[in-house]
Amino acid sequence: MKKTYLYLLAFAFFIAACGGNSQTGSQDTTAKVEEVDPATIPGIDTVKLTDVVSLQANDDMHFDKELFKVKSGKKITLRLKNIGSQTGKPMSHNVVILQKGTDIATFADEARKFKDQDYIPVAMASSIVAHTKQVIAGKTDETQFTITKPGVYDFICSYPGHWGTMQGKIVAE
Repeated sequence: MKKTYLYLLAFAFFIAACGGNSQTGSQDTTAKVEEVDPATIPGIDTVKLTDVVSLQANDDMHFDKELFKVKSGKKITLRLKNIGSQTGKPMSHNVVILQKGTDIATFADEARKFKDQDYIPVAMASSIVAHTKQVIAGKTDETQFTITKPGVYDFICSYPGHWGTMQGKIVAE
């Protein structure tokens, strides 16, 4: 009797874990996080408005800056220069600006599957404000974008394993 009860209990947990949702079709796989109040970001009061988000990336997998303030509705230039000395793909970097509330870890986990697209996951295009190309040591890439709504936007390097130390925030007023 005790053994049967344990089997039934295990079966019930199995059914509950599998869920009963039979929806089909595409689903947004991007986890959302709560919006951040720009006033709570340390140092934002000392950052000046800019229309150029200029970053340097290095072999230590860090950006030289982690905080920018821009005006929403204004065209912004995003520039990345890889100042590292190691050549080749492992030390190539990019910058991906994510939509407000996009979960960085979820995005980065999906991005690692898209090597042939420079780690830019097409399925999550709606989570991306703008991005640069992957650049190797000594190279630069630049693009332009506009943030239409005020808020806090995260940016990362989406090369696998780099996002943990290569990230920052853009506050759009």
